[in-house]
Amino acid sequence: MATTSQSLQDRAPQTPTLRALFALFCKVGLTSFGGGTSIWLYHQIVNVKGWMDKDEFFDVWALCQALPGVNVTNLAVWIGNRFQGWKGVVSALAGMILLPSILIIGIALLFGMVAQFPATAILLTGATAAAIALPFSMGITLALRLRRAATPMALMVSSFVAVAFSRSRWDG
Repeated sequence: MATTSQSLQDRAPQTPTLRALFALFCKVGLTSFGGGTSIWLYHQIVNVKGWMDKDEFFDVWALCQALPGVNVTNLAVWIGNRFQGWKGVVSALAGMILLPSILIIGIALLFGMVAQFPATAILLTGATAAAIALPFSMGITLALRLRRAATPMALMVSSFVAVAFSRSRWDG
């Protein structure tokens, strides 16, 4: 019996319905935050749903990073448009924004009631660790796809060094 990832590779990409677009972006919007959202979208769109292959996803992701605005929102717009036109854009954006916004308002109200408790600081420390780990995971995934040639490797290392030095310079 073939594994799920093998069976996804063997079949042609499926066209998601408006409901599927809404549900996916709602799920991602409700279960991830910050830079980690991109790795969740990659996993869902490529590995779970099989809507596109990894090369197409990373090409689109690179484009979305180059465009102004929030990368994940750009991705929602692009994917919604690719599969369902303007209705797909509305569906993906609504999924990404509607329920997560309601949840954030609820969390803000709850936080106002529990901010003075010591356990709140402990929970926020754990959330900070997750916020750091998720984009790091996406960085590793992208670095593993990097062509093993001198020029891309040199650009990657020089970018890392430049960011490290510019950060320390601005931090004092």
